[in-house]
Amino acid sequence: MSAEAEILDELHRLRSRMPQLTGALAASADGLVLAQDTRGVEPEGVAALTAAALGIALRLTDATGQGGFRELLLRSDRGYVATYAAGPSAVLTLLAEGQVNVGRLHLEGRRSSSRVGELLQATARVSAQQPDRPRGQPSATPGAPPLPVRPTSPRAGGARTRSRRPAAGETPTT
Repeated sequence: MSAEAEILDELHRLRSRMPQLTGALAASADGLVLAQDTRGVEPEGVAALTAAALGIALRLTDATGQGGFRELLLRSDRGYVATYAAGPSAVLTLLAEGQVNVGRLHLEGRRSSSRVGELLQATARVSAQQPDRPRGQPSATPGAPPLPVRPTSPRAGGARTRSRRPAAGETPTT
C-alpha cells in the first residue's frame, strides 16, 4: 500500500472514531495536499491556508521562545480547526463541529498526526534506500511513467537557486 493510501486510511479511521469531525487533511508544510477526507471545503485551499498559519505559528513560537510547533487550535462560531505537526515536514488539519469534546479532539489528533508522521518517515527511508537514477529515466516500478525532465535555463552566474521554506521546528532565516 502506498503512503498516500495508508495516510488516507488513517484519516478514514480517525473520522470513524470521531463522528464530530467534518474533515481531515494531511498536507506538506508548504501546503501540498498529501491525503484528504473532506466534504464541502476546497482541500487545496485549506492546505495552503494551513501552510500560511503554520508559518505564522513558527514565527510566534520562535519569537516567544516557546520551542518547536506542536499544534494550533482555532475556534469559530460553528466549530474548530485544529492543526497538528505530523513529523518534521507535514501537518494534519482537522475540522470539527462546535459540540466536539476538545480534549478528545486533541487526543485523537495527536495520535493520528503521529501515525501520519511515521508513515511519511518510513516512505522517506525507503526512498532514500533506492539507488539514484538519472532524471527522466524509467522508475524501478514496472509500468510507472518516467519522471518529468525540466529544461534548465541559465540564470545570472549560471547557478540555479531555489528558496526553501523552513521545516516545522526550524528557525526561518531572512
